[in-house]
Amino acid sequence: MQPYVYQVTKYDPADRDQHGHYVGVEPATSDHGRVETAYLQAIAAFAEESGVDQLAVREPKIGGFCHFGLEPPVDGYGLTDVFPAGLTGFHDGALVSMAVGLELVRAMLRDNGAWCRLEAEGAFTVHVGWDQYLYVGSSRPCEAALARTRSLGLFPERVHASPYDFAPDDPQHVQRPADADFWARLRWTVSAHRAVFLEEVFATNASRWHRLTRDTIETVRSELTPRSQLAVWPDLLTDVDTAVAALPDEGMVEVVWEDKDGQITSTVVDETQFEAVASQLASAHAAGVVSMDAGEGLPLFTAVLPDSDGVLRARWQTEPTPSDRDWAFLKTLRRGQVVTGTVTTIADFGVTFVDIGGFTAMINIPELSWRPFDHPSDVVSVGQEITAEVLDVDMVRERVPLSLRAVQEDPWPQVAQRIGQVVTGPVTKIVPFGVFVRIEDREDGFQGLVHTSELNKSSKKDIEVGDALTVKIIEVDTARRRIALSHAQARTTRPQGGGKDGSA
Repeated sequence: MQPYVYQVTKYDPADRDQHGHYVGVEPATSDHGRVETAYLQAIAAFAEESGVDQLAVREPKIGGFCHFGLEPPVDGYGLTDVFPAGLTGFHDGALVSMAVGLELVRAMLRDNGAWCRLEAEGAFTVHVGWDQYLYVGSSRPCEAALARTRSLGLFPERVHASPYDFAPDDPQHVQRPADADFWARLRWTVSAHRAVFLEEVFATNASRWHRLTRDTIETVRSELTPRSQLAVWPDLLTDVDTAVAALPDEGMVEVVWEDKDGQITSTVVDETQFEAVASQLASAHAAGVVSMDAGEGLPLFTAVLPDSDGVLRARWQTEPTPSDRDWAFLKTLRRGQVVTGTVTTIADFGVTFVDIGGFTAMINIPELSWRPFDHPSDVVSVGQEITAEVLDVDMVRERVPLSLRAVQEDPWPQVAQRIGQVVTGPVTKIVPFGVFVRIEDREDGFQGLVHTSELNKSSKKDIEVGDALTVKIIEVDTARRRIALSHAQARTTRPQGGGKDGSA
């Protein structure tokens, strides 16, 4: 917001009622003549005194959704001569000369169907209101420009702020930038056949569609309009008859179709235009319908192109997809962070899923406990609140592995201190190369291997699961989490306690 903001109008303040509403005879449309010229000359005077000779286009809009006057839109939205290269030149951040900026103001005064804010960051702004009000902001008082404006027959008034200053719909919403993480996720998604289309929106109601393959992503990326909003879609092009049948009885939809040459076209229509669109689709190779209703027809994920310095300056306000919300949450996490969540599911294949702030993280079997267990349900239960450590934040696959055991004390160093002890414990498993014996008197107690070479020859054939066996702890490999036991050596050493007497 600039410190000096002026409302500039063609309306005489004397022609206002007690509520400040204009009651004079001036029409709320451009006169295409003297008054319009006066408006443009006033803006030029303010810009000159502000030291500004070029402006940046901000929040561009085109089409029938933005009427800022009472006149109907015109072909080309009044931009044909302003941006000869086409509408893609009318994008957020596009720098234009003061002469071109004044032509944009003229188009807005005439309600030609194009609208934007014009700004020189920190120095100057121009906003056009629907009722032929101008709002000029400057970092300077611009006394000479004010005098010039009055001499042109216009009425400038100091105001606190322009009603057209940018205000986000949701101040808490963080827009995802199309950074390295975004492009990595896009490549992964395309490779997994989960996305095939990229919608490039360079002005509200103006977009281009691109079919994506692993081989075309970089080419498409190099041709995108600066600061455009990107939406990644699954394969929405289907059988043409199915697409036509998907047209609703009423409402606004975006219809996308692909011709036999691979050219992709889209248009936003309502029920009054469905018949005409259906006839256009008759020759299409494929087509699809996307609902414009809030919460419906959402893409997989979205992003906005940052500037070349990596800073995201475009101020798009879009409805976040589930993936966008996940991305925003993942940006708050870091490796090693301790989080609290609720166990939601224990999958048949053993992975435990945990809700942490609305995002589903996962705990793989080895990260549930330091101690042995048969099934994850022996350690956690659905609905249980747990505390765990974040092992990694995968922004590409949008995955967060957690560790429950990382927030628990590692018991293995204590086990290593027991080397040389003789204990008695139950045989839990018999394998071709030996037997396993639990050395702690608890269900999740640690087990060690008595290799066949460490068994007495007389007892090898007689041992069964459940038998109590006295063993000596001869080695603890804390790195590989293995315990080596010896039954033969235990016979020459006095027992020091063990599983049965609760010494461990």
